[in-house]
Amino acid sequence: MMEIVVTGWEIFEENTLPRLRNWVIDCSTLEHEEVVVQVAGCGVCHTDLGFLYGGVKTKHELPLVLGHEISGTVIACGENAKQWSGVKVVIPAVLPCGDCEDCRSNRSNVCVNQIMPGNDVDGGFASHIRVPSKWLVPIPDNYQGDIAKLSVVADAISTPWQALLRAEVGEGDVCIIIGCGGVGGYCAQLSNSLGANIICIDVSDEKLSMMDALGFTNLINSTNTEDWQVKKKVKKIAKTNNWSLSGWKIFECSGHVSGQSLGYSLLGPSATLAIVGFTMDKLTIRLSNLMAFDAKAFGNWGCQPELYAELLEKVVGGAVDLESSTELRKLSEIGSIFESGHKGKLNPRVVLVPDQFWEE
Repeated sequence: MMEIVVTGWEIFEENTLPRLRNWVIDCSTLEHEEVVVQVAGCGVCHTDLGFLYGGVKTKHELPLVLGHEISGTVIACGENAKQWSGVKVVIPAVLPCGDCEDCRSNRSNVCVNQIMPGNDVDGGFASHIRVPSKWLVPIPDNYQGDIAKLSVVADAISTPWQALLRAEVGEGDVCIIIGCGGVGGYCAQLSNSLGANIICIDVSDEKLSMMDALGFTNLINSTNTEDWQVKKKVKKIAKTNNWSLSGWKIFECSGHVSGQSLGYSLLGPSATLAIVGFTMDKLTIRLSNLMAFDAKAFGNWGCQPELYAELLEKVVGGAVDLESSTELRKLSEIGSIFESGHKGKLNPRVVLVPDQFWEE
């Protein structure tokens, strides 16, 4: 069995940019169901920035290689995973055990024994990664693009997909997307693929312009606007288009407390609020609004691996615009990319490609 020399970038303390590290994977030590994936690309996520800058603790102690949005090609296999050799795959951001109570209850995304690359183990900001083969998702043969760009399916696309399914979004529903960056932009596109009517809200004209370029016309810039005023604008759009004023499906994707406040304020009769973005900030709300409106709110952590295959087919079929929403950059640029992300200047979503596999 061969040895694979891995080049990766690890964080070793908070608020300090990643440093280069090399190590070796001895393939003779692979478990029967394990594989080694040569990383094609790894997306930079808001969660990564939270680990570095936001005081969010990784489950594995530092130093640790971050990165959980990963695509690549299987190049080494354990004894019982030989069928994966040479297969191009997306690695789900959450890898459950498959045996616990949560997994058996169709909630594998919150498995107590889950492994999350870049949180529980070294992640995808490296040339190679060692992972269990059980939940790998093969990339359809008809995909003609760069598989590095499909890395964002692992979280930025799959997370809102699960939220949409749980909110039971369907034809004619009114979907309100708060925060139109990577996750929110994909949420809007996936909602559109399900036949919903979309209203996009953000504080950035640049992000709203990107949504306009994708064909979304009901856009609201909520900068310096009270929540009740935004709700008034949403109602006006709904009335103008003869859409329902009840049963709205609201998706908070900004990961900011102001977005969460707005999302809760938009609740109305039989509405549904999905919290998709994450923030450490706290918010004071009146829970009785849920009772008064007979509404519901839920949080969404990642996506069950079982849902990826259908989603990947939709993405490959054109449900989302990968070309305009992602940008490939060299992995060695990770420091400057993280700094830009911390300043809110990453648009479109960046996918880091290991330098040794970079093609001009």
